[in-house]
Amino acid sequence: MAAQVTTPATQTFIITTQIGRLDKVLSQLAGITRSQAQSAIIDHRVTVNGQDVKKRDELAAGDKVTFVPKTPTPIALVPEDIPLDIVYEDDDVIVVNKPQGMVVHPAPGHPDHTLVNALLAHSPLSTINGSLRPGIVHRIDKDTSGLLMVAKNDLAHQSLSAQLKAKTNERQYIALVHGVISEDDGTVDAPIGRSPKDRKKMAIVKDGRPAVTHFHVIKRYQQYTLISCRLETGRTHQIRVHMAYIGHPLAGDPLYGPKKTLPGNGQYLTAQTLGFVHPRTGKTMRFEIPLPAWFNKMLKQLDEQENK
Repeated sequence: MAAQVTTPATQTFIITTQIGRLDKVLSQLAGITRSQAQSAIIDHRVTVNGQDVKKRDELAAGDKVTFVPKTPTPIALVPEDIPLDIVYEDDDVIVVNKPQGMVVHPAPGHPDHTLVNALLAHSPLSTINGSLRPGIVHRIDKDTSGLLMVAKNDLAHQSLSAQLKAKTNERQYIALVHGVISEDDGTVDAPIGRSPKDRKKMAIVKDGRPAVTHFHVIKRYQQYTLISCRLETGRTHQIRVHMAYIGHPLAGDPLYGPKKTLPGNGQYLTAQTLGFVHPRTGKTMRFEIPLPAWFNKMLKQLDEQENK
Protein backbone atom coordinates (compact mmCIF):
# COMPACT_ATOMS: atom_id res chain seq x y z
CA MET A 1 0.00 0.00 0.00
CA ALA A 2 1.01 3.63 -0.28
CA ALA A 3 -0.17 6.93 1.12
CA GLN A 4 -1.05 9.58 -1.47
CA VAL A 5 -0.91 13.35 -1.27
CA THR A 6 -2.12 15.13 -4.40
CA THR A 7 -1.75 18.72 -5.59
CA PRO A 8 -3.32 20.05 -8.79
CA ALA A 9 -0.05 19.78 -10.73
CA THR A 10 1.69 16.81 -9.13
CA GLN A 11 1.04 13.47 -7.50
CA THR A 12 3.19 12.47 -4.54
CA PHE A 13 3.34 8.93 -3.18
CA ILE A 14 5.04 7.83 0.02
CA ILE A 15 5.98 4.17 -0.40
CA THR A 16 5.03 1.97 2.54
CA THR A 17 4.81 -1.69 1.52
CA GLN A 18 4.50 -1.47 -2.27
CA ILE A 19 8.11 -1.84 -3.42
CA GLY A 20 9.72 -2.95 -6.67
CA ARG A 21 10.68 -1.50 -10.05
CA LEU A 22 9.84 2.19 -10.33
CA ASP A 23 7.98 2.02 -13.66
CA LYS A 24 5.80 -0.88 -12.51
CA VAL A 25 4.95 0.64 -9.14
CA LEU A 26 4.26 4.09 -10.61
CA SER A 27 1.93 2.55 -13.17
CA GLN A 28 -0.11 0.96 -10.40
CA LEU A 29 -0.13 3.99 -8.10
CA ALA A 30 -0.88 6.66 -10.70
CA GLY A 31 -3.36 4.57 -12.71
CA ILE A 32 -1.38 4.87 -15.95
CA THR A 33 0.09 2.31 -18.32
CA ARG A 34 3.62 0.98 -17.88
CA SER A 35 4.72 2.69 -21.08
CA GLN A 36 3.27 6.01 -19.87
CA ALA A 37 5.18 5.61 -16.61
CA GLN A 38 8.39 4.93 -18.52
CA SER A 39 7.83 7.98 -20.74
CA ALA A 40 7.32 10.16 -17.66
CA ILE A 41 10.60 8.90 -16.19
CA ILE A 42 12.46 9.55 -19.46
CA ASP A 43 10.91 13.05 -19.63
CA HIS A 44 12.22 13.81 -16.09
CA ARG A 45 8.67 14.15 -14.75
CA VAL A 46 9.36 11.62 -11.99
CA THR A 47 11.70 11.96 -9.05
CA VAL A 48 12.39 9.73 -6.06
CA ASN A 49 13.43 11.58 -2.91
CA GLY A 50 14.01 14.65 -5.07
CA GLN A 51 16.46 12.90 -7.40
CA ASP A 52 16.26 11.96 -11.09
CA VAL A 53 15.76 8.24 -11.63
CA LYS A 54 15.76 5.43 -14.19
CA LYS A 55 12.81 3.17 -14.95
CA ARG A 56 14.64 0.10 -13.61
CA ASP A 57 15.43 1.70 -10.26
CA GLU A 58 13.99 -0.16 -7.29
CA LEU A 59 11.73 1.51 -4.74
CA ALA A 60 11.99 0.86 -1.01
CA ALA A 61 9.70 1.60 1.91
CA GLY A 62 9.88 5.27 2.86
CA ASP A 63 10.75 6.53 -0.63
CA LYS A 64 8.92 9.66 -1.77
CA VAL A 65 7.86 9.44 -5.44
CA THR A 66 6.78 12.63 -7.17
CA PHE A 67 5.00 12.37 -10.53
CA VAL A 68 4.04 15.31 -12.77
CA PRO A 69 1.31 14.27 -15.24
CA LYS A 70 1.78 15.35 -18.83
CA THR A 71 -0.33 18.34 -19.77
CA PRO A 72 -2.69 17.18 -22.51
CA THR A 73 -2.51 19.00 -25.81
CA PRO A 74 -5.80 20.82 -26.49
CA ILE A 75 -7.78 19.22 -29.31
CA ALA A 76 -9.27 21.54 -31.91
CA LEU A 77 -12.37 19.88 -33.35
CA VAL A 78 -12.74 20.78 -37.02
CA PRO A 79 -15.01 19.48 -39.78
CA GLU A 80 -13.23 17.22 -42.29
CA ASP A 81 -14.38 16.20 -45.73
CA ILE A 82 -14.26 12.44 -45.16
CA PRO A 83 -16.69 10.14 -47.03
CA LEU A 84 -19.48 8.69 -44.90
CA ASP A 85 -21.51 5.52 -45.46
CA ILE A 86 -24.91 6.82 -44.40
CA VAL A 87 -27.57 4.12 -44.12
CA TYR A 88 -30.40 6.46 -43.05
CA GLU A 89 -30.84 10.17 -42.33
CA ASP A 90 -33.61 12.61 -41.49
CA ASP A 91 -33.85 15.89 -39.55
CA ASP A 92 -33.21 14.16 -36.21
CA VAL A 93 -30.98 11.12 -36.62
CA ILE A 94 -28.25 9.66 -38.79
CA VAL A 95 -27.50 5.95 -38.98
CA VAL A 96 -23.96 5.52 -40.22
CA ASN A 97 -21.90 2.46 -41.10
CA LYS A 98 -18.49 3.11 -39.54
CA PRO A 99 -15.57 1.44 -41.31
CA GLN A 100 -12.95 -0.63 -39.52
CA GLY A 101 -9.98 1.52 -38.50
CA MET A 102 -11.88 4.76 -37.90
CA VAL A 103 -12.02 6.25 -34.39
CA VAL A 104 -15.48 7.50 -33.39
CA HIS A 105 -14.50 10.78 -31.70
CA PRO A 106 -11.30 12.77 -31.00
CA ALA A 107 -9.23 11.84 -27.97
CA PRO A 108 -5.57 12.02 -26.94
CA GLY A 109 -3.65 10.11 -29.58
CA HIS A 110 -6.46 10.55 -32.13
CA PRO A 111 -7.06 14.31 -32.47
CA ASP A 112 -8.54 14.23 -35.97
CA HIS A 113 -9.73 12.08 -38.92
CA THR A 114 -12.50 10.66 -36.72
CA LEU A 115 -16.14 9.92 -37.44
CA VAL A 116 -17.12 13.10 -35.57
CA ASN A 117 -14.84 15.19 -37.80
CA ALA A 118 -16.57 13.70 -40.84
CA LEU A 119 -20.06 14.17 -39.38
CA LEU A 120 -19.41 17.83 -38.55
CA ALA A 121 -18.69 18.50 -42.22
CA HIS A 122 -21.99 16.84 -43.12
CA SER A 123 -24.56 18.06 -40.59
CA PRO A 124 -25.27 19.95 -37.36
CA LEU A 125 -25.05 17.64 -34.33
CA SER A 126 -26.43 17.55 -30.79
CA THR A 127 -24.44 19.29 -28.06
CA ILE A 128 -25.33 17.12 -25.05
CA ASN A 129 -22.22 14.93 -25.08
CA GLY A 130 -19.66 17.72 -24.91
CA SER A 131 -17.44 19.54 -27.37
CA LEU A 132 -15.44 16.47 -28.48
CA ARG A 133 -18.36 14.06 -28.88
CA PRO A 134 -21.18 16.04 -30.52
CA GLY A 135 -23.97 13.79 -31.73
CA ILE A 136 -22.43 10.61 -30.36
CA VAL A 137 -24.99 8.56 -28.43
CA HIS A 138 -22.97 5.32 -28.29
CA ARG A 139 -19.61 4.13 -29.57
CA ILE A 140 -17.89 1.14 -31.10
CA ASP A 141 -14.16 0.43 -31.04
CA LYS A 142 -11.78 1.72 -33.68
CA ASP A 143 -11.29 -1.70 -35.26
CA THR A 144 -14.95 -2.71 -34.96
CA SER A 145 -17.06 -1.78 -37.96
CA GLY A 146 -20.79 -1.27 -38.27
CA LEU A 147 -23.88 0.71 -37.37
CA LEU A 148 -24.04 3.72 -35.07
CA MET A 149 -26.96 6.04 -34.34
CA VAL A 150 -26.07 9.73 -34.27
CA ALA A 151 -28.24 12.55 -32.91
CA LYS A 152 -28.56 15.74 -34.94
CA ASN A 153 -30.23 17.69 -32.12
CA ASP A 154 -30.58 17.55 -28.34
CA LEU A 155 -34.17 16.27 -28.43
CA ALA A 156 -33.08 13.24 -30.45
CA HIS A 157 -30.04 12.71 -28.23
CA GLN A 158 -32.09 12.63 -25.04
CA SER A 159 -34.53 10.11 -26.50
CA LEU A 160 -31.88 7.78 -27.92
CA SER A 161 -29.84 7.92 -24.71
CA ALA A 162 -32.93 7.08 -22.65
CA GLN A 163 -33.56 4.04 -24.86
CA LEU A 164 -30.01 2.84 -24.31
CA LYS A 165 -30.40 3.25 -20.56
CA ALA A 166 -33.75 1.42 -20.57
CA LYS A 167 -32.28 -1.35 -22.79
CA THR A 168 -35.14 -1.03 -25.26
CA ASN A 169 -33.03 -0.54 -28.37
CA GLU A 170 -31.62 -3.39 -30.47
CA ARG A 171 -27.90 -3.92 -31.03
CA GLN A 172 -26.68 -7.11 -32.62
CA TYR A 173 -23.12 -7.89 -33.65
CA ILE A 174 -21.52 -10.61 -35.74
CA ALA A 175 -18.23 -12.01 -34.43
CA LEU A 176 -15.76 -14.73 -35.36
CA VAL A 177 -14.21 -16.31 -32.29
CA HIS A 178 -11.46 -18.81 -31.57
CA GLY A 179 -12.46 -22.38 -30.74
CA VAL A 180 -15.65 -24.33 -31.28
CA ILE A 181 -18.55 -23.33 -29.02
CA SER A 182 -20.58 -26.41 -28.16
CA GLU A 183 -23.76 -24.62 -27.01
CA ASP A 184 -26.09 -23.19 -29.65
CA ASP A 185 -26.98 -20.28 -27.39
CA GLY A 186 -25.54 -18.76 -24.24
CA THR A 187 -25.38 -15.72 -22.00
CA VAL A 188 -22.37 -14.13 -20.36
CA ASP A 189 -23.34 -12.14 -17.28
CA ALA A 190 -20.13 -10.80 -15.73
CA PRO A 191 -19.22 -7.29 -14.48
CA ILE A 192 -16.65 -5.32 -16.46
CA GLY A 193 -14.20 -2.70 -15.20
CA ARG A 194 -10.71 -1.40 -15.84
CA SER A 195 -8.10 -4.15 -15.54
CA PRO A 196 -6.01 -3.73 -12.38
CA LYS A 197 -3.04 -5.29 -14.20
CA ASP A 198 -3.14 -3.39 -17.51
CA ARG A 199 -4.80 0.03 -17.73
CA LYS A 200 -5.24 -0.33 -21.50
CA LYS A 201 -7.55 -3.28 -20.99
CA MET A 202 -10.93 -3.97 -19.48
CA ALA A 203 -11.52 -7.11 -17.45
CA ILE A 204 -14.04 -9.08 -15.44
CA VAL A 205 -13.75 -7.51 -11.99
CA LYS A 206 -15.86 -8.04 -8.88
CA ASP A 207 -16.73 -4.35 -8.46
CA GLY A 208 -17.17 -3.68 -12.18
CA ARG A 209 -20.31 -2.41 -13.90
CA PRO A 210 -22.99 -4.99 -14.77
CA ALA A 211 -22.58 -6.39 -18.29
CA VAL A 212 -24.71 -8.95 -20.14
CA THR A 213 -24.05 -10.44 -23.58
CA HIS A 214 -26.26 -13.04 -25.28
CA PHE A 215 -24.73 -15.10 -28.09
CA HIS A 216 -26.04 -17.49 -30.74
CA VAL A 217 -23.95 -19.83 -32.88
CA ILE A 218 -24.37 -19.22 -36.61
CA LYS A 219 -21.74 -21.62 -37.93
CA ARG A 220 -18.94 -23.79 -36.59
CA TYR A 221 -15.60 -24.25 -38.30
CA GLN A 222 -12.76 -26.58 -37.32
CA GLN A 223 -11.03 -23.97 -35.16
CA TYR A 224 -13.46 -21.04 -35.11
CA THR A 225 -17.12 -20.23 -34.49
CA LEU A 226 -19.22 -17.56 -36.17
CA ILE A 227 -21.69 -16.06 -33.70
CA SER A 228 -24.19 -13.26 -33.31
CA CYS A 229 -24.12 -11.25 -30.08
CA ARG A 230 -26.98 -9.25 -28.62
CA LEU A 231 -26.09 -6.63 -26.02
CA GLU A 232 -28.18 -5.80 -22.97
CA THR A 233 -25.53 -3.35 -21.77
CA GLY A 234 -22.88 -1.31 -23.57
CA ARG A 235 -19.64 -1.52 -21.63
CA THR A 236 -16.27 -0.69 -23.19
CA HIS A 237 -14.95 -3.72 -25.12
CA GLN A 238 -17.89 -5.76 -23.79
CA ILE A 239 -18.08 -8.50 -26.42
CA ARG A 240 -14.30 -8.78 -26.64
CA VAL A 241 -13.92 -9.13 -22.86
CA HIS A 242 -16.87 -11.48 -22.38
CA MET A 243 -15.89 -13.88 -25.15
CA ALA A 244 -12.26 -13.98 -23.97
CA TYR A 245 -13.56 -14.64 -20.44
CA ILE A 246 -15.36 -17.82 -21.55
CA GLY A 247 -12.35 -19.03 -23.51
CA HIS A 248 -13.39 -17.90 -26.99
CA PRO A 249 -11.57 -14.62 -27.75
CA LEU A 250 -12.35 -12.82 -30.98
CA ALA A 251 -10.25 -13.72 -34.00
CA GLY A 252 -7.82 -10.96 -34.88
CA ASP A 253 -8.21 -9.20 -31.53
CA PRO A 254 -4.83 -7.58 -30.74
CA LEU A 255 -5.73 -6.82 -27.11
CA TYR A 256 -7.65 -9.81 -25.79
CA GLY A 257 -6.88 -12.55 -28.30
CA PRO A 258 -3.94 -14.93 -28.72
CA LYS A 259 -0.86 -13.95 -30.71
CA LYS A 260 -1.54 -16.72 -33.21
CA THR A 261 -4.76 -15.62 -34.87
CA LEU A 262 -6.28 -14.79 -38.23
CA PRO A 263 -4.61 -12.02 -40.27
CA GLY A 264 -6.38 -8.70 -40.65
CA ASN A 265 -6.59 -5.18 -39.28
CA GLY A 266 -8.19 -6.00 -35.95
CA GLN A 267 -10.96 -8.07 -34.41
CA TYR A 268 -13.53 -9.81 -36.58
CA LEU A 269 -16.49 -7.94 -35.15
CA THR A 270 -19.14 -5.83 -36.83
CA ALA A 271 -22.29 -4.10 -35.54
CA GLN A 272 -24.68 -5.53 -38.10
CA THR A 273 -28.14 -4.69 -36.71
CA LEU A 274 -29.43 -1.55 -35.01
CA GLY A 275 -32.94 -0.79 -33.87
CA PHE A 276 -34.56 2.08 -31.94
CA VAL A 277 -37.75 4.10 -31.65
CA HIS A 278 -37.59 7.31 -33.63
CA PRO A 279 -37.34 10.23 -31.17
CA ARG A 280 -39.92 12.37 -32.94
CA THR A 281 -42.31 10.05 -34.79
CA GLY A 282 -42.34 7.15 -32.31
CA LYS A 283 -41.91 4.73 -35.20
CA THR A 284 -39.77 1.62 -34.65
CA MET A 285 -36.70 1.79 -36.88
CA ARG A 286 -34.53 -1.24 -37.68
CA PHE A 287 -31.44 -1.38 -39.87
CA GLU A 288 -29.29 -4.29 -40.97
CA ILE A 289 -26.20 -4.24 -43.18
CA PRO A 290 -24.29 -7.04 -44.93
CA LEU A 291 -20.97 -8.14 -43.49
CA PRO A 292 -18.06 -6.01 -44.70
CA ALA A 293 -15.95 -7.36 -47.56
CA TRP A 294 -12.91 -8.08 -45.36
CA PHE A 295 -15.05 -10.19 -43.02
CA ASN A 296 -16.73 -12.11 -45.86
CA LYS A 297 -13.35 -12.76 -47.46
CA MET A 298 -12.10 -14.53 -44.33
CA LEU A 299 -15.29 -16.59 -44.01
CA LYS A 300 -14.90 -17.67 -47.62
CA GLN A 301 -11.32 -18.76 -46.90
CA LEU A 302 -12.50 -20.77 -43.90
CA ASP A 303 -15.23 -22.38 -46.02
CA GLU A 304 -12.66 -23.34 -48.64
CA GLN A 305 -10.42 -24.90 -45.99
CA GLU A 306 -13.37 -26.88 -44.62
CA ASN A 307 -14.16 -28.28 -48.07
CA LYS A 308 -10.63 -29.45 -48.91
